[in-house]
Amino acid sequence: MPDLSSRTPGMRGWIIPIGGKLMSPAILERFIALAGGHDARIAIIPTASSEPDMGAYYERVFGRHGVRRAKAFNFERRSDCDDQDWLHWLGNATGVFLTGGSQLKLSSIVGGTPVARLLRELHANGVPIAGTSAGAAYMSEHMIAWGDEGSTPRVGMVHMSAGLGLSNRIIVDQHFRQRDRLGRLLTALAYNPFCLGLGVDEDTAAFIGPDDIVDIMGSGAVTIVDPSELTHNSVAHAVPGEPIELVGMHVAVLGAGSSYNLQTRVAVPAATCSV
Repeated sequence: MPDLSSRTPGMRGWIIPIGGKLMSPAILERFIALAGGHDARIAIIPTASSEPDMGAYYERVFGRHGVRRAKAFNFERRSDCDDQDWLHWLGNATGVFLTGGSQLKLSSIVGGTPVARLLRELHANGVPIAGTSAGAAYMSEHMIAWGDEGSTPRVGMVHMSAGLGLSNRIIVDQHFRQRDRLGRLLTALAYNPFCLGLGVDEDTAAFIGPDDIVDIMGSGAVTIVDPSELTHNSVAHAVPGEPIELVGMHVAVLGAGSSYNLQTRVAVPAATCSV
């Protein structure tokens, strides 16, 4: 079994959803720094991808950033998630990176396996976990499995599934502005107004710290939708395909340098930070 005795009990790791099409080196560099810098042991999980060389691609990417130990684990079948050698290496990782592809493929192969349990244990003991595109969607407890494009929320627009469960506070959607996904995020929040919605643009990351402060990095924005003051929600009475009426949603669109407190639900724009 992996040795977790060196972890810090009670201090969870960072959660880092990336919206896809990562181009900003600073995002990866910050993740690497959180994972231990050049001495990091980064486990790459390319299960969501249909590209057979995706794991090798990210091994090279992390190598170019100076990481000496980055290893891909191609969990293609649920039985792969029982491999003791792989579990031992993964259990001693100081950072985990989930690639893009299909989040439903990722959840259906990894969900309920020793790998999923180990990822939650690592994170609970301080290991940062980053995911791009499908990997970003999978990290929360409530996951958007798939859905339709469009800005208007409609009944049946989104299909939900269980995710990895690193947080039950958020629902993440990716490629947000580029694929016009406001409607499906609003629909997901109509189903469960407890959560906050994070719509993450491409080449953009939300660094969610152990203190529940979200820092934004990258060339795009993160759209945060807060339903905590929702006063009207028609989802239970609307018919499939009909628009969902939502009154009282709060929306913040935050770019690089901005922050958001998941507990107080207060946004601090970058312009305010620089004053």
